[in-house]
Amino acid sequence: MTIVSRRGALAAAAGLAAAVPAAAQQSWTPPEPAQRCPGPWGAADRRGAMNRQTPDTVKRTAGLIRSGEIVELGQVLEQGMPLQSTRQFHIHLKPLAMNPQANRRGSNEEMVIAEMGQVGTQFDMFPHQTIGNHTYNCVEVDRIATRNGFTEMGVHTVGNIFTRGVLLDIAALKGVPMLEAGYEISVADVEAALRRQDVALAEADAVLFHTGWGALWGKENARYLNSNPGIGVAAAEFVIRRGPILMGADVATVEVSPSKTMPAASLPIHQIALVVNGVHLLENLKLDELAAKRRSEFVLNVQPLKLKGATGSTVAPTAIL
Repeated sequence: MTIVSRRGALAAAAGLAAAVPAAAQQSWTPPEPAQRCPGPWGAADRRGAMNRQTPDTVKRTAGLIRSGEIVELGQVLEQGMPLQSTRQFHIHLKPLAMNPQANRRGSNEEMVIAEMGQVGTQFDMFPHQTIGNHTYNCVEVDRIATRNGFTEMGVHTVGNIFTRGVLLDIAALKGVPMLEAGYEISVADVEAALRRQDVALAEADAVLFHTGWGALWGKENARYLNSNPGIGVAAAEFVIRRGPILMGADVATVEVSPSKTMPAASLPIHQIALVVNGVHLLENLKLDELAAKRRSEFVLNVQPLKLKGATGSTVAPTAIL
C-alpha cells in the first residue's frame, strides 16, 4: 500500500516506513478523495505537516547548534534571476525629495512588482497546487478562492519554521559537482546518501537535496529552467513516510523535471507533497556553501512572509550550525 492511501497517510504521521511496490514507482496517479481525506489530523486540519512542529521539537532542534555559524540558503532577488513562465520581478527605485528641516534628512524607497509568492527561493503553501478542484484535505479551491487571496491556508498561517534540517548531498554521492539534467533521485540514492553521511531521517525534519544545479543560477538561466535533476515519485514517498515538515532542493521544482519514468505526468510530487500529504516544498535553494561544509544535520529556520491568502512566499532560509 502506498503513501497515497488513508492508511498510508496515518502511517506517515506516525513516522512508520513501508515498502513501495516497484509498479507504484512507475505509475502513480492522484488518489480519489475517499483515499486521501481526511488527513491524519482530521477533516478540519489546515496545517498539514506543520502539526509536527511542537515546543518539544523546537527545544530538541535548538540542541543541534554547535558553533552558532549561520549559513544563508536563499538566493538574491534580482532582475537577472531565473523566472518561470510569465513570472516577473521588477524593482523601481523611488528617490524622495530632501526634507526641509535643518538636518537635511533625505530618504529613498523602492517599488517591487513581482509574484512575491513564487519568485526566488520560494516556499509553497497548499493551495498552490490541486488535484482537480481540491487542494490539501480535499478543500474545494472554488470555496476558498477570492480576488484578494485564499480565505483558508494562506501562507500567512504557516508561521516560523524552526526544525532539524538534513542535507542529502546527492551530487557528492555520485562524485560529480552537478547532477545531469533529468537525473531522477531514487530510493537507492536516498538510502546510500543516508549511509554515506551517517544520518537518519526523523519526524518533523526538513529534508534538502543538493544536486549542484544551483551553480547555474543567474548564469545559465535558460538551462536552469529547461530541465533539472530532482527526486522521483518513489524517493518522495520514501521520505514522506518518515514524517517531514518539508522537502527542498537547489532546483526550481524540487522534483525531477521532466520525469523519465512518468513523462506524461505534470509535476506529480507537487501533488503528492502539497495536496495529498500536506508537506511543504522549498524551491531554488542555495546549497553550495552548506554542502561544502559537509554538515548533514543543522537547524533550519524559515519565516514565510505574512502575505495574507497567498499561495507561497519568497523566503531567505538560514542553516544554523
